[in-house]
Amino acid sequence: MKIYSTRHGQTDYNKKEIVLGTTDLPLNETGLAQAEELAENVRKLDNIDIIIASPMLRAQTTAKVVAEKCELKIITDERFREWDYGEYEGKSRFIDGFAESKTQFGVRMGRSGESLLQLSHRVYSAIDDIIEKFGGKNVLIVSHGGICRVIETYFNDMTTAKYSNWFMGNCQLIEYEIDEERG
Repeated sequence: MKIYSTRHGQTDYNKKEIVLGTTDLPLNETGLAQAEELAENVRKLDNIDIIIASPMLRAQTTAKVVAEKCELKIITDERFREWDYGEYEGKSRFIDGFAESKTQFGVRMGRSGESLLQLSHRVYSAIDDIIEKFGGKNVLIVSHGGICRVIETYFNDMTTAKYSNWFMGNCQLIEYEIDEERG
């Protein structure tokens, strides 16, 4: 079994380096082009059986472009929605405290958002369910930058420094191999 992870195509907030969590924005023109390129890359792989996507517009749009080109079904899973960044939402990514808050695992982001522990719990449980339910199939997860970072930690150990500096590009595709014998 393989799990592929991708981040949605670009939005205007992404382009302007604005924190984008719970705000439900569409893809911009660049993002739509990125989704088309992703769809072509997935078509060339010719081994993905199903798409599981965040319910957010930017992820759903990206997933639909891939699904249509590759004739795949999309399952929406609320657990792959983006991290709730609390009071950081809609502000510059470079605002004081934002980068540091990503490393405070037990503290809610921007005072009113989710802690990394809460986020990790929902993402890890979703991946566990995918492995259990879709064993033997290859799955594409279409989600968000914060979610992709947590997915990376599910499969690869990361120090706090590596975690806080890890980045997933829009419509970048990462492959993870699942050892189904792992029990």
